[in-house]
Amino acid sequence: MFSRRLKKTGLVYVFLYLTGFFLNAQEGVIIDWVEIRGGTFQMGTPESEPARDVDEVLHLVDVKPFKISKYEVTYKQYLTFCKATKHRKPSGAFLHKNKPVVNVSWHDAKAFATWVGARLPTEAEWEFTCRSGKSTPFYVGNNITTKQANYDGNYPYNGNSKGKSRKRTKRVGSYPPNEYGVCDMGGNVYEWVEDWYQNYTNDSRGPIEFVIEKVCRGGSFYDGAAECRCGDRAAINPKDLGENLGFRIAIDL
Repeated sequence: MFSRRLKKTGLVYVFLYLTGFFLNAQEGVIIDWVEIRGGTFQMGTPESEPARDVDEVLHLVDVKPFKISKYEVTYKQYLTFCKATKHRKPSGAFLHKNKPVVNVSWHDAKAFATWVGARLPTEAEWEFTCRSGKSTPFYVGNNITTKQANYDGNYPYNGNSKGKSRKRTKRVGSYPPNEYGVCDMGGNVYEWVEDWYQNYTNDSRGPIEFVIEKVCRGGSFYDGAAECRCGDRAAINPKDLGENLGFRIAIDL
């Protein structure tokens, strides 16, 4: 377990398009998309933010319009991919058709995204979506509770009251979405993004130099509230697996 605490045709297509869904015509995987209009925002966190890490330096970033999956990719969706491509099936105690797929590496996540004609979101796109126009530590404000996200309530944020510790993933969409209509951007599972981990640039596509680790965002059921902050960054080897490691996908507009 990774822990930051340890440092288809015709009318059907039209219907799906109008309702914000995407259907992979060959394989039948439906993705519920949310359109993000993009814009300029302050990425990172102020030095005064409790639990801030030194790699969260504030900087302006321009984000172009894109779409992001409303939910984390589920085991049911991922299993369809595995059956079609003979890709390795993940294993673990928390796999359920409507829960986020876990025990997937960055390479696995990238393969699924490519297969459905999508990609992983960049780190800047992820944070822009998570913040949904806010500059507070969480998309719900200055604190987040276990009624709002699935994290380890034994580790509340900044001295706030403790909450539940469910010790497992929950079905996607179990909690209210943020202001942009995207669910589970805090807690449940850490989410792989496209970028290699290194110092920030002002390029929303992220750094292009090769480094050792990829970025994961959002915290998980296994982590405390601080790891669910919009600006928190996790650096993980792209080959790593974990029962709290999953992903969501994006497409260009």
